[in-house]
Amino acid sequence: MRWKVALLTASDKGSRGEREDTSAQVIRELVEEELSGEIVDYRIVPDEQDEIMAALIEMTDYFQADLVITTGGTGLAPRDLTPEATMKVIDRIVPGLAEAMRIGALQRTRSAMLSRGVCGIRGRSLIINLPGSPKGVHENLMAIMDQLPHALSILSGRMGDHNE
Repeated sequence: MRWKVALLTASDKGSRGEREDTSAQVIRELVEEELSGEIVDYRIVPDEQDEIMAALIEMTDYFQADLVITTGGTGLAPRDLTPEATMKVIDRIVPGLAEAMRIGALQRTRSAMLSRGVCGIRGRSLIINLPGSPKGVHENLMAIMDQLPHALSILSGRMGDHNE
């Protein structure tokens, strides 16, 4: 199964071209190698709730991504608003994925408890919030990677062989 995946980076500096988006590159590599996913959209937006929401809606409704992965904006800083934007656009929350990511990351770093990322469903798309650092992206995504094919199969209604 080839999953359609969209990547969204929330970063003021990244959106102005002042910082290289290395976290999205880690996501891209993991999605292609571990999930056999195809990147159908990628963008960087500033840490503005309305812009994050608009991008999530377009990625799910227009691009019809099976999976939307965000990076950045999940911490405690005043402009870290990705979880709030995500909560406003999802239909249902998937707390187990976010809990598993924090548990997995906590085994490596105590600061993982400060991540506020959420996971949820909009239509037939799964949205996952990851931290902004490449290390955090890798730890969090790998904590749930083995369950994503099954989750996406259920959500999409394609209950075929999960190893395709």
